[in-house]
Amino acid sequence: MLDFPRWKVLSIFGLLAVLMALAIPSFFPEDMTKGWPVHPRINLGLDLAGGSYLLLEADTSQLVTDRVNLMSDSVATAMRKAPQIDVGDITTDGGKVSFMLRNVAQLEEARQRLSEMTTGVGTTGQRNWDIQVVDATRFVITPTKAGIDEAIDSAMSGATEVVRRRIDSLGTREPTILRQGPTRIVVQVPGLQDPTALKALLGKTAKLEFKLVDTTADTAKLAVGQSPIGDQILPYPSAAGRGFPYVGYPQNKVPVIAVRRAAIITGQDLTDARVQNDSQTNAPVVAFQFNTEGGKRFARTTQENVNKPFAIILDGSVISAPNIEGPILGGSGVIQGGFTFQSANDLAIQLKSGALPVALKVIEERTVGPELGKDSIDAGIKASIIAVILVVVFMLVTYGRFGLYANYAVVINVLVIMGVLAVLNGTLTLPGIAGFVLTIGTAVDANVLINERIREERRRGRSVIQSVELGYKEASRTIFEANMTHAISGLVMLMLGSGPVKGFAVVLLIGIATSVFTAVTFTRMLVVFWLRKHRPQTINI
Repeated sequence: MLDFPRWKVLSIFGLLAVLMALAIPSFFPEDMTKGWPVHPRINLGLDLAGGSYLLLEADTSQLVTDRVNLMSDSVATAMRKAPQIDVGDITTDGGKVSFMLRNVAQLEEARQRLSEMTTGVGTTGQRNWDIQVVDATRFVITPTKAGIDEAIDSAMSGATEVVRRRIDSLGTREPTILRQGPTRIVVQVPGLQDPTALKALLGKTAKLEFKLVDTTADTAKLAVGQSPIGDQILPYPSAAGRGFPYVGYPQNKVPVIAVRRAAIITGQDLTDARVQNDSQTNAPVVAFQFNTEGGKRFARTTQENVNKPFAIILDGSVISAPNIEGPILGGSGVIQGGFTFQSANDLAIQLKSGALPVALKVIEERTVGPELGKDSIDAGIKASIIAVILVVVFMLVTYGRFGLYANYAVVINVLVIMGVLAVLNGTLTLPGIAGFVLTIGTAVDANVLINERIREERRRGRSVIQSVELGYKEASRTIFEANMTHAISGLVMLMLGSGPVKGFAVVLLIGIATSVFTAVTFTRMLVVFWLRKHRPQTINI
């Protein structure tokens, strides 16, 4: 019991001192601590610091349409790779892919190739596409509900991650981004009072594509919405009033241009995007870099299409359509589009963070002022002070000197929790404050168990040293077992909860670990110091 070596004493004091010191910056305004060598802080959540709340909903109808179009292209490619299979036009009417075989003898081979293009969904055995043969020679390929649900779930997971990367790129601290239901995402950004720029950034899908321009298209037909087979007509706003070749100019409408449906390369092949100034005009442009595979594909395409234009397309609209003067072999380039620095920076963030798999729109928006948070903080501080006072008085009256040691542990425990939260760059929410108050109330539980066990040993006639040693030894097992079940509950809330529940769980788990350490190890050390110095024959506990 009295064996407390110097290295252990120094380690305990050193660890507690460091953690308490790390809590200090959180008591001062952020501007005051910027010059400090180390200034970790506890961030305040939306309910305490105020900020912006956005509820985003995905437009999944376009996702289904895109899947059908992609399947149509895949079917066309698969049939082309099998010259012996002769098919008619492939259509996508009614959200289905359909085509007719010209030779009924090729039915089974075509069915086999189509089956290879479908996959199972989950463990149900369902396929993501249903293949039917109608009128003996017509294939109808329909997306199944299970396949659509899987695609939506995958797209929403990707969209949530893209939203997180875009907000992180803004430098915003501790946002909360989580899915709500199958097609919604909740975004909470503490401290952001004007969400206008954030909404604009999150609302753009940033789908970047590079496609060849069809130079054979009749511009007169383009102006009335007629495109050659295998092409698509896209708006080209920056061509207005310039009289570009290959561009259709509808009367009083946005100019249009015909591009090949197949993309040369997409934004998925980008590894970097950043703002820089054009060397000739000094205007902001967005420089981009492809990955190795994307760079090779872009180089090969530009080598094969010298003196032909290609379109740079963002979110279904052509930004520019430069001419390929020569092979572009470096795997990099720039996007020019009459940008301001802010719009160029926003585009760079969107491209670097990836394209949204689905379009998102804001269906609910709230701006929370800091006044409510100030009231919550004040109420939390008052509750904490009252809890500390009541606990301190109870422990002093009930256990005397041993209660005083427990009180030291309570105060140190609160500071240590704050230090750990600061190191983790954690966010304190209103439920987190509730976790603080709960931790204060339960921080002395271990000491109550220990002190009561010491009382029992004294009643049995054991000496002071023996009573204290057995009290800590025997009670420690109960303390660890009780807190283990407590910690399991906190871990479940942390893993399955979100938002406020997770904030409460974080503070609770930190409080469990720190309170056990301070209540068992720290108070035992203080008791050892007292016993070594005074060697009491009796104790008042």
